[in-house]
Amino acid sequence: MKDQYTFSIIKYTLIIGSYFFSINGNSQGLESLVEIAINNNPEIQKFELQYSIATEKVNEVNTLPNTEFGVGYFVSEPETRTGAQRFRVSAKQMMPWFNTITARENYVSSLADAKYEDIVIAKRQLLTSVSQSYYKLYANTARQKVLLENIELLETYETLALTSVEVGKASAVDVLRLQIRQNELQQVLDVLKQQFLTEQTTINKLLNRDKNLEVSMISEWILPSKDFEIDTQNLNLHPELLKYDKLYKSVEQSEILNQKESNPMIGFGLDYIAVSERPEMNFSDNGKDIIMPMVSVTIPIFNKSYSSKTKQNKLQQQELLAQKQERQNTLETILDKAINDRITARIVYTTQTKNLKQAKDAEEILIKSYETGTIDFNDVLDIQELQLKFQIDQIKSVKRYYVQTTIINYLTQQ
Repeated sequence: MKDQYTFSIIKYTLIIGSYFFSINGNSQGLESLVEIAINNNPEIQKFELQYSIATEKVNEVNTLPNTEFGVGYFVSEPETRTGAQRFRVSAKQMMPWFNTITARENYVSSLADAKYEDIVIAKRQLLTSVSQSYYKLYANTARQKVLLENIELLETYETLALTSVEVGKASAVDVLRLQIRQNELQQVLDVLKQQFLTEQTTINKLLNRDKNLEVSMISEWILPSKDFEIDTQNLNLHPELLKYDKLYKSVEQSEILNQKESNPMIGFGLDYIAVSERPEMNFSDNGKDIIMPMVSVTIPIFNKSYSSKTKQNKLQQQELLAQKQERQNTLETILDKAINDRITARIVYTTQTKNLKQAKDAEEILIKSYETGTIDFNDVLDIQELQLKFQIDQIKSVKRYYVQTTIINYLTQQ
């Protein structure tokens, strides 16, 4: 069952990856990271161990009460017609009411079923965390690439400015402005490199491995031509909600067990008394030992605890229904926000793509102006700054699109 769920985790990782990596036709990077995370993450291991403990408890409750043994020695041996009693040995076994043990097994099994949902939830959350961290690394890498391209572009402009200064068509101030702008971009680039290391540590620790291991990635960023269909009805089958259903069932099993335990218990026992022979007497039962079968019944006359338990179970079921409704409302809100945020990301991406094309057209006009000797380096800096802004906004919108996709998948994929 757990292997089947792991397969479905990888499957819908590929659903995301098939869009994200469609240029290169390769989504093995994210898929392999998710698989490593599921196998190595200590939180997953913790929940799996808790589930194993819960299932083992079924064997713990599948037992009868302890058998009672007793031994007594008569210090002053009582005389009977057949002889003096020397010592007494007894054994007693209490038996719960019919099907009580089965009810205990069902109750413990229902708790284990609810505990299993913790594993499912944790795996989904881990997948989401690894994917989002992965996309953050991509965004960081893409921004670094864009900054390097812009720094190289400014260096080209700086060369043009120096040439213009020599012929008296530009001032040294223009050169300094271009250099200052390069310094600012270099600072941002250096900060991004440090942020990359921080995020790389985050994803490596999710995979429970050395923080310095390099996370390999490709460099292409695209949006799919259209969004995949979202079945919002799948939210009703989300493991966070199914867990409440299973907890509700465990309370039902608890009440069945409570009713069984409120019934009488029947005990069966045997007493053995050793008897000495009476001296100088000759009759058939002389010194005959005593064997006495016994039956006992425990009746819960004062059974307030059982009726109180019944009331508690009813209240707990009401509480679970309220908690489920509250969580469902929260998940529906998160899903709606993720869908709208993803739509917004596509809108921003489309707008910035248009803006970037127009900015590049403006750049070409400025370069042609240089050939006629009329270049204005203030305009150059303005256009370069606009281009960088549009490129960064594009990257942010792509990252936002895929981060919101991971949230949608967390809530709707089966």
